[in-house]
Amino acid sequence: MVGPMAHSRARPNPADGKAPVRRAASTVGVLFLLIGVLGFVPGITSGMHDLRFAGHGSGAYLFGVFQVSVLHNLVHLAFGVAGLVLARTVAGARTFLIGGGAVYLVLWLYGLSVDHDTGANVLPVNGADGWLHLGLGVGMIALGVLTGRPRP
Repeated sequence: MVGPMAHSRARPNPADGKAPVRRAASTVGVLFLLIGVLGFVPGITSGMHDLRFAGHGSGAYLFGVFQVSVLHNLVHLAFGVAGLVLARTVAGARTFLIGGGAVYLVLWLYGLSVDHDTGANVLPVNGADGWLHLGLGVGMIALGVLTGRPRP
């Protein structure tokens, strides 16, 4: 038999309803959803006729700068959903921001090390994506650390 406290970690705590870390995670989640959707919008994403499911051959560019593919856009959408789901609790929000930031730092390193013209460039990433991934990684970790501190 499961007691009444068994699921308390999954439920939002009304006492932390306005916790800055939850607002930050929700905002980042919404931004990822927006970017994921915009990656499929002609005009905002150039080269839509060259949009591929995955790989370096995708010739679509979000805002004419960031190389994207269907898989890349789906990852942004999934990341956005994860952010909104995890933002329901302080611990989840902090995990999303710090863990997600770490994932983006790994993507930055991946972008530095992968040959951009090979099949190993699955997402795909270009130089602009690399700088964005670095900024996202550092920014998300900073948000998670700075807004995740307990309030006095």
